[in-house]
Amino acid sequence: MPSDLWDFAQRLYGRPGVEHACLQLQEAGADVCLLLCGAWLQQRGVACTPARLAHLQAIAQPWQTEVISPLRQLRQNWRTAAQRQAPLAALRERLKGLELDAEQLLLLALQACAHDWAPESGSTVPAWLEALAGTNADPDALQMLRAEAMQASEALLVLSATTG
Repeated sequence: MPSDLWDFAQRLYGRPGVEHACLQLQEAGADVCLLLCGAWLQQRGVACTPARLAHLQAIAQPWQTEVISPLRQLRQNWRTAAQRQAPLAALRERLKGLELDAEQLLLLALQACAHDWAPESGSTVPAWLEALAGTNADPDALQMLRAEAMQASEALLVLSATTG
């Protein structure tokens, strides 16, 4: 299932410090999939509007509540027991894979929602990350995510230029 957003999200999440920053923001109540989508939209120059935010949140919230969060909670609940029981550790890994699959499906849905949102030429830097992170967000984690998203975007442009 190739996806521009999925590819961007994987590259960004794999950058040093990004996983930790995302988990900090998640602990403060942010949706990591929405943050990754926001970073993608921000690097594309798409303007952040209240209507667009509401659209993305309306897609993400039920999927997070009904699918991703229960898988994550079960996986986390099994952490200690899985260290002592190999069969449970294998099941926990399968849960982790299902959680990742569910996140990929959410990112595909978010990309489809934003498909027709054109970049705004000459606009100021869109505030996607700030809008999606919420008021309890750790400013250092948010800055880390913003900086690494910019570097990931630049690396992707270089890669595209050399392979295209």
